[in-house]
Amino acid sequence: MEFRTLRAFVEVVRQGGFSQAAKTVFATQSTVSKAVKQLEEEIGVPLLDRIGHRSVLTVAGEVVYRRGVRLLADRDDLLAELDEIRGLKRGALRLGLPPVGSSTLFAPLFALYRQRYPGIDVRLVEHGSAQLAESLRAGEIDFAGALIPTSEEFDWQVVRREPLVALVPASHPLVGRRSVTLVDLRETPFILFESGFALHRVVLDACQRAGFEPNIVAQSSQIDFMIELVGAGLGAAFLPRMIAAQRRQSAVRHLLLDEPGTEWHMAMTWRRGAFLSAAAQAWLDLVREIHNGD
Repeated sequence: MEFRTLRAFVEVVRQGGFSQAAKTVFATQSTVSKAVKQLEEEIGVPLLDRIGHRSVLTVAGEVVYRRGVRLLADRDDLLAELDEIRGLKRGALRLGLPPVGSSTLFAPLFALYRQRYPGIDVRLVEHGSAQLAESLRAGEIDFAGALIPTSEEFDWQVVRREPLVALVPASHPLVGRRSVTLVDLRETPFILFESGFALHRVVLDACQRAGFEPNIVAQSSQIDFMIELVGAGLGAAFLPRMIAAQRRQSAVRHLLLDEPGTEWHMAMTWRRGAFLSAAAQAWLDLVREIHNGD
């Protein structure tokens, strides 16, 4: 099995078609199609079921895709390690950061890293936790900011621990209390992050443990928009305390959320057992230096 044909197949699945995959691997669509066909012939079973203009993974295709992603990531690790052995003087650091908390937690780290290692090319991507985990699993990034606990596939270094606060309209009947539980808020509509964000899952899991399903009236990826919705009286939103404190509004009140299992544990995660380049190891060392003991 050649890595060339395996990468072509993986990119067809990842990009959702042959034409987009061809752009990713810098080849013609015909070349990509032939590579996938060669891989199917070598394995002896179809990997894609062609339905009209769409291609759907077969059962065998799902297995080859899942294993192929890991094989290609391991190959990239091998090549990176060989480059280090050959005395690579410059490098690249690929960081995946979540929208929630990145500016507060990681911007100062990023600036210090650039100051210490000006020759390193730092490549940043910003996504929700689910997409960052997939990118990390595929070896597309070296590190991802994520809430823990996370998958056993990953190691992590804690960066910050914060309780959540409930943001409610200034007219809410619970205003004046120091803290609230989710049960206290069960009759209040919820404004949550979109489903790809870890905080979405944290709040819903806690509601399930508390024995109710919340009335979700809005979902967004934009913190400021969510706060505006709270101020307009639409419902309650939830943010880490340090982030909420930076966005105070006269029409919104902050109530500490006294709910087990909802503490915000932001960490820097990486693939367990993966080779870390000198650039990546330097970033991890800096995170540990700044947040030692967190």
